[in-house]
Amino acid sequence: MSRIAIVFGELRLQGRKALIPFITAGDPEPAMTVPLMHELVKAGADVIELGVPFSDPMADGPTIQRSSERALKRQVGLKDVLTMVAEFRTTDTRTPVVLMGYANPVEAMGYEKFTARAKECGIDGVLTVDYPPEECREWVEYLERRQIDAIFLLSPTTPQARIEQVAKMARGYVYYVSLKGVTGSSNLDLNDVVNKLTRLRSIISIPIGVGFGIRDGATAKAVAALADAVVVGSRIIEEIENSPRDEVLTNVYHLVRSLRGAIDEAGGTL
Repeated sequence: MSRIAIVFGELRLQGRKALIPFITAGDPEPAMTVPLMHELVKAGADVIELGVPFSDPMADGPTIQRSSERALKRQVGLKDVLTMVAEFRTTDTRTPVVLMGYANPVEAMGYEKFTARAKECGIDGVLTVDYPPEECREWVEYLERRQIDAIFLLSPTTPQARIEQVAKMARGYVYYVSLKGVTGSSNLDLNDVVNKLTRLRSIISIPIGVGFGIRDGATAKAVAALADAVVVGSRIIEEIENSPRDEVLTNVYHLVRSLRGAIDEAGGTL
């Protein structure tokens, strides 16, 4: 059983929902990534989504784009990200880590080399934004050989046929994008989320996390009452971006801790 499945299983028994924070590797500087990952865990993260810096992050809004730009200026690439996870694993062998990024860096490294190195470093899942399920069977097979979960995105506009395809191929959890647009968007419609999750759960058996538009404890709590996991990215990146360097770790800890508390208030209300 994968680390992701173990964590979701434990949370289910406890009547709790997962908190999945996102940060970009190398932001605000490479040396801070592993300490930030540990702070996320201390603050209550159940799974960490670690962004791989990319020059054209089409699904990401301005906040996460800027985080990629800052990391790329420091020459942080996929090999560096894998090394960071390996360092994290020297002291944390329990918390699942999911790489989130785009196809180009993976293809430049090659499927075989990437999946072998990812397994060696302790990667639990990979979400490749621009790999549609209809066109990435080979990619998913490479991940499956290394027992790495293939994570997929679904959105309010995903057609039925693609949902069914994702239901067959996805492992770990599915990331439901609650808004049309890019990361950092606002105006989350909870009624729409309820309707969409009801539809998705009739097809998908693994946990479903909801992200995009979650910027505070109140929204995190509301989403936790509906979903299996709450994914928060842009708000955390903003905290990193706006904090003095010597306060980044502390400020991110307090933000994520507040989100954890709000999610736990929702309890097992699903």
